Amino acid sequence: MQFTPKGYGGHRRDPQQVKREGWREQGVLAVSVDDERLTWPERELVRQLGEKLYGKLPAVREVRNGR
Repeated sequence: MQFTPKGYGGHRRDPQQVKREGWREQGVLAVSVDDERLTWPERELVRQLGEKLYGKLPAVREVRNGR
């Protein structure tokens, strides 16, 4: 029998599932400005909210996930 501390074994949740549960359980929203599910006005709103809360994005952003 092998003991595995909580959080160190078993099933790893999909990142989208973590975001969905964060929204539903805690009211925390994690969204990328580049999320293809958003319309242009929605992306602009996300950008404005991010700037208001955390400041402007750096001029050059790292390209991730092939985007």
